[in-house]
Parts: sequence; structure tokens; C-alpha cells
Amino acid sequence: MKFDDIFKEIGEFGPYQRRNYGLLIVGWMLTGPTMVLSVFVLGLPNHRCQIPGLTNDTYAIQGPQHADLINKYIPLDKDGEYDQCSIYEINQSPMEFDNSSQPINASTIKCSSWVYSKDIFHDTFVTKENLVCDDKYKISLAKTIFFAGVLTGSFMFGMISDVFGRRKTLLIGILAELVTSLALAFSYNFVMFVLIRFCTGAACVGLFMTTYVLGMEWVGPSARKYASLIFGFFGPLGGLYFICVSYVVRDWFWIIIAMALPFAINIILWCFIPESPRWLFSTGRTKEAVRLIEKAAKYNKREISSKILEEVTIEKKETGKIWLLFSHRRLGIRTIIIFYNWMVASMVVYGLSLNTGILYGDYYINFLLVVLVEFPGNVLPLLSVDRIGRKKSHFIYMAAGGTACLSTIFTVNFGGKDLQPLTTALAMVGKMFATAAFATIYILSAELFPTSIRNAGMGSSSCWARVGGMISPFIADTADLVGKTSGTAIPLVIFGGACLIAAGLTLILPETLHKMLPETIEDGKNYTTKEYEERSKQCMSGFEQETESTQF
Repeated sequence: MKFDDIFKEIGEFGPYQRRNYGLLIVGWMLTGPTMVLSVFVLGLPNHRCQIPGLTNDTYAIQGPQHADLINKYIPLDKDGEYDQCSIYEINQSPMEFDNSSQPINASTIKCSSWVYSKDIFHDTFVTKENLVCDDKYKISLAKTIFFAGVLTGSFMFGMISDVFGRRKTLLIGILAELVTSLALAFSYNFVMFVLIRFCTGAACVGLFMTTYVLGMEWVGPSARKYASLIFGFFGPLGGLYFICVSYVVRDWFWIIIAMALPFAINIILWCFIPESPRWLFSTGRTKEAVRLIEKAAKYNKREISSKILEEVTIEKKETGKIWLLFSHRRLGIRTIIIFYNWMVASMVVYGLSLNTGILYGDYYINFLLVVLVEFPGNVLPLLSVDRIGRKKSHFIYMAAGGTACLSTIFTVNFGGKDLQPLTTALAMVGKMFATAAFATIYILSAELFPTSIRNAGMGSSSCWARVGGMISPFIADTADLVGKTSGTAIPLVIFGGACLIAAGLTLILPETLHKMLPETIEDGKNYTTKEYEERSKQCMSGFEQETESTQF
């Protein structure tokens, strides 16, 4: 008897499972702000060089005399705004000035101190460490190092979870997230900041990965799609909490503290979260697993006989080698396309989330919109994947998102200021469809990889998603290559072009709707043959007849 058959007896998503989900969702929501913490903590406000000798200098103009000093010392850039990195070299010898108090034919030098606008942020780690001008690249570097930590944590916590159990791993993730987040608030230089941020990234992915696995292992097979949607729907709520705190506080230290402290509440909730009975069975701890299942059955007002529990067997997962993904030309092509789609989906989702500053409009409202579009983005796949198929759904989402992002080149270069809101709206549409594509490629790839190498395939795909997150900050920096007006479209065009390429490549992949999962490498090779299609039809028709009476 397979373990999943137990859920037919105790309920696939009964009150006990819903109770556990309520406890797990708190931690799940808190990981969202950690992933996008740099939006406000590493926010880059408007700035200019500090006027030499003026200790009380501010970015805001204090009066006519202050304005004259600014015009005397600060050159204008090509957009007519204060140059952010250079200052006029004013000596004691007589100099000529124009009608705007700008020096004529004066040379400029790089400055070493700056003043910052307080309109959006009161204080960020960027203003604390002066990560501007020649050191501006460190902002993107810090974001990339965080995703390197996420990549490392994906491997590390996966192994810990299999050895020590889901529940203990969950506690390790919560404690690590709490400690590293609190430590981050006390970073006194850039090196300390990025090292702790790396550890925070590893802890964050460990927490949400273990939360997801633990939640899904308590749910029956027919309810897993809906249970997964619950995670997707509640995830953005953490982002709403994050933006509310950031808007009120506007100081990087207190923002981090406010994001870290709720993990202490999560430790209390952890005490009421049960271990995964599936993991307990797989490690031979049968008595503990039976007690938990009986407890769940009683809570769900169901009965389960001890005889059924004695017959439970856990199928051992085959540990396929990564290189088997490329053991045949068809498998290799599919694998490369899947890897690219994972990378692009992640790159666009995090590229638009982490770099709100490249968009027009109010900084906080833009980030709020970035969070809100995740709700429809997570719902869209639920409405389409079982109706029009996984392949068509993913193609539509990638193509629509890519077209939206690519269209910004017209609104930016030909529309002027009148179409700036449309540029932001197109970027939000791109983010929504990229979110939907991210959810869909997960389903499509899981159903295309043969069982014998599915774990290796999904793990490798996840790694490429992290790579997408790592390069997204530097793509956003391409806006600086052209300037503040036309440059805004460059990152969005790159995101859009990558999405359209991904959409085109998706057409090469086979559809998986109403087809049995490939079990072996040979099944993967023959997945598109007529013989496999016939076997699929026979298998799926038999499965539908078998499950008609078991759905809840």
C-alpha cells in the first residue's frame, strides 16, 4: 500500500492539515520580505557632492545663499540635474561665473563626500557607507551575493532536511533567519553586510523550502495543486507588511529589525507543527508516524485501521545522475530549454521586484504594485494549466510578459513624460505574467523529467533560477549606460527579449496534460512517439476510473 493511500482514509486536506498550513504560512510569508529586503535597505536616493567646508550642507535647498553655493560648486549633468559624482575645483584665484552662478571653464574633480535626498528614504545602508559613484556597483554585488547564499542554502538545507527531518530543519531555518537578520542590522561595513546577507539568503531558502515540503507532505495528491495555491496566495502578504513598515519607518536599521522580530513568533508556532509522517516512515520511525496519522484522523473525525498502517510502504526515490539529463539529444534539448526558462522567469520576477527605482512614479506605490500583481500572477496558472495545457499556458505567459516589457521601448523613447505611467503599467504586466510563467514552468518541467532523474532535473532547474536572480541586478544597472530617460527602457527590453526567446523555445517542448509521467530514460526519449501516446491514453483513462470515487 502506497503512503498516499492513507490520505483517502484520513482526508486529503482536512481540518488537521489546514491547521498545520495556518501555522506554516506565517513563516512562509516572512521569507518574502527577506528576499526583497534590498529594495529599501539598499535604496539609492538622489544625491550630490557635499559643498566643501559646509558641514550643515543638505540636499534640499535651504535658501538663496545655499542655492548660489550649490550652483557655484556642483556641475549639471546632461539631463540638467545635479551631477552626482563631480564637483567644480574652485580655488582662491579670481573666476568668472555665468548668470546661473555656474563657473566658466572650471575643471571638475571627483568628490569623496555626499549629501542625500530625504524625500524617499531617511537613511539606507547605501547612505551610511556612501555606496555611490565608483562604489555604486557594490549595491548590485550585494544583491548577487544574497542570491549566491540562496543557491548554497538550496543544497545545504535539502540534505539537512533528509537527514534530520523536516521539523528540525524548519527550526534551524527559523533560528538562522532570526539571528542573521538581527546581526544584519548591526553591520558596520560593506564586507560584514554582504557576508551576513549571504547567510540570510541560505537561511531564507532553507525556511521556505522546508515549509513547502512539510506542508505538501501532509496533503493528499488530489489536493496538492490547491494547497500549493494557498502558499502562492499568502506569499505576497509578507510583501505588503514589508512595504507598510518601510513606508512608515524609512530607516534601514529599523526596517531590518521589524522584519527580523516576527521570526521569534514563528519559533512559538513551530512548537505546534508536527513532523512529516512520510519522512518518519521512510527513516523507519514507524511508531511515531502511526501516532501522528492516528492523531490527524481523530482531528479530522475519520477512522483508520492499524492494519492499513502496517501495510504502508514508502517508495524509494531513484537518485539519478545529473549528466543523464543529457544522455540523449531529445532529453538534452528539453533540459536546456527548461533551464533557460527557469533562469529567465526568475530573472524577470526578481529583476522587477528588486529594482523598483528604475521605474517612473512614486517609489513606494511602484513596489506596492509589484507585490499586488503577484496575486493574479499566482492564480492564472490554476485557471489555465488544466484547460489549455501546461505548454500553451507557459508560452502565453512568457510571450505576453515579454511583449509588455519590450513595448516600453516605444513609450520611453517616443511617448515622453505623458506616457511614463504606461511604461510602469507595462512593467507590472510583465511582472504578473513572469510570476505566472514561474509557477507554470515548475509544473511543466516536473512532468517532463523522467522519474529516475526528476530530482536531479528539478534541483538543477532551481539552480538556474538562482543564477537568474544573481544576474538581474546587473541587468537593471544597464539603465545607467544611457541615462535617466531613455535608459529606463534598456533593462525592460532585455527582460522582454529574454522572455520572447523563452516563449519561442517553449514551443519545442511537448505537452504534458493528460499524459502519464515518464518513468525511465527510455520513456523520456519516446515521450513524443505514437506508442507512448497510446500507453498514456490507456493509463490515464484507467486512472480516472479508479479515482472517480475517491475525490473529496
